[in-house]
Amino acid sequence: MADRKKILPLLPLRDIVVFPGMVVPLFVGRDKSVAALEAALSFDRLIFLSSQIDPSTNEPEEDEIHRVGTISHVIQMLKLPDGTVKVLVEGRLRAKIVHYLPNDRYFQVSAEESIPVPFTGPAAEAMIRNVHASFENFAKLSKKIPQDLVTQVSGVDDPARLADTLASQLPVKVSEKQAVLELETDAERLEKLLLLMESEVEVLEIERRIRGRVKKQMEKNQREFYLNEQMRAIQKELGHGEEGRTELDELEEKIRKRGKGKEANQKAQKEIKKLRMMSPMSAEATVSRNYIDWLVSIPWQERTDDKLDIAEAERILDEDHYGLEKVKERILEYLAVRKLVSKLKGPILCFVGPPGVG
Repeated sequence: MADRKKILPLLPLRDIVVFPGMVVPLFVGRDKSVAALEAALSFDRLIFLSSQIDPSTNEPEEDEIHRVGTISHVIQMLKLPDGTVKVLVEGRLRAKIVHYLPNDRYFQVSAEESIPVPFTGPAAEAMIRNVHASFENFAKLSKKIPQDLVTQVSGVDDPARLADTLASQLPVKVSEKQAVLELETDAERLEKLLLLMESEVEVLEIERRIRGRVKKQMEKNQREFYLNEQMRAIQKELGHGEEGRTELDELEEKIRKRGKGKEANQKAQKEIKKLRMMSPMSAEATVSRNYIDWLVSIPWQERTDDKLDIAEAERILDEDHYGLEKVKERILEYLAVRKLVSKLKGPILCFVGPPGVG
């Protein structure tokens, strides 16, 4: 147990998780971090890398750094003119902080290496195949994964190496990567990565469907615009296109000014579009034009005060309609109730009878 514990300088990371087998360049500027690197170079070049819980924290405390990280080897360090340090590190072993040691210059920890749990047999083979298939599918949809990486991953059959390679390359949140790093076994890590990839694939497929619908709608609009322009050119050549266009524009302006409801407005626009593609001399154009005129003439937003004078209504009914006593009586009953009650449900009267009796 004691052999697996090491006393190492700690370098807190922002927005990155380093996995075993991963070679990555880091830019370091904080005084404590630079001192930790110098301490590592002066001894055995080993350093403990762990992500901050909140990457925006400039001077993290001990409880603001994840307990699980990676024992890494410092390959190269270069001091830049602006005072920052560029360092190339290679992740080697997954480890956990046992406790912090007192040190004023940099973070120093006692870290314990994780014991690898072998993952073999048919279950491991099945999991590896599923992970390979899912990653290939993700790479096809993502378009951000280079083909050489797909080839590299497809050739990895070791569960531990496969899990670390995928975890380091997947474009997922830092918190998700940290969660993978903290899992104890290769089986758990591969299963977590499989779930992450399936989730990303689902999101990418939805994005692809949305892009497809948008593209199809744009193509449809472009096609309609092109055909309309062709129709206008043809009508102009026939000698009546420019007049017809002005008249239709006036109708369209009237439709907008009338302020109809959404459904009526959509219907009117549809008829205008049809009318633009018709010959002005055709019978269908006359029917469509009359229908649009009727839609425009309806007082959609105009309101009048109700006249509920029963005696006057009876006089007008007797003057304009002969007979139909039951119908007149029903209308007068409705007006009487309407006079007593300010609001009525279903204020529509339906009269049934043979043609011509109205």
